[in-house]
Amino acid sequence: MQAQLDAIDREILKILEKDAKTVAKNIAEQLGLTKTPVYERIRRLEQEGFIKNYAAIIDKEKIESSITVFSFVSLEAQKGHLMDDFLNQMKQFPEVTECFVVGGEFDFLLKVIVKNLDAYYKFAKTKIASLPNIGAVKSAFVLNEVKNENTFPLL
Repeated sequence: MQAQLDAIDREILKILEKDAKTVAKNIAEQLGLTKTPVYERIRRLEQEGFIKNYAAIIDKEKIESSITVFSFVSLEAQKGHLMDDFLNQMKQFPEVTECFVVGGEFDFLLKVIVKNLDAYYKFAKTKIASLPNIGAVKSAFVLNEVKNENTFPLL
């Protein structure tokens, strides 16, 4: 059963999504409330798992140049244990930053971040294509990142 969020909970989550370092006092001021109930709501949202973690969003371009590749992967056989094996392997590859099980022509969609095309070729050849049960891999290379939000649209 899904827990209910009221309008204040949603506003708190929106504020924290934009800046997780916003303190309860500032949130309370923005919402026209006092600090203590806001602090208690934040703690409850954390305890109930609405807030999983707090993280810093790093500007990857300031660290080093990289390319983002979306890899569409299909397996030769879609048996449960083979899919689980593939998913467990994806968790081990640091280049794979996101992995989705999808319906349609492919079984998985991977978001892969590597230094350059040569690094992607090496990754695809030595890590993905060498796995058992790989049927096909198709790649789409990001040319320009127009929007990359790390927020959930709280409608």
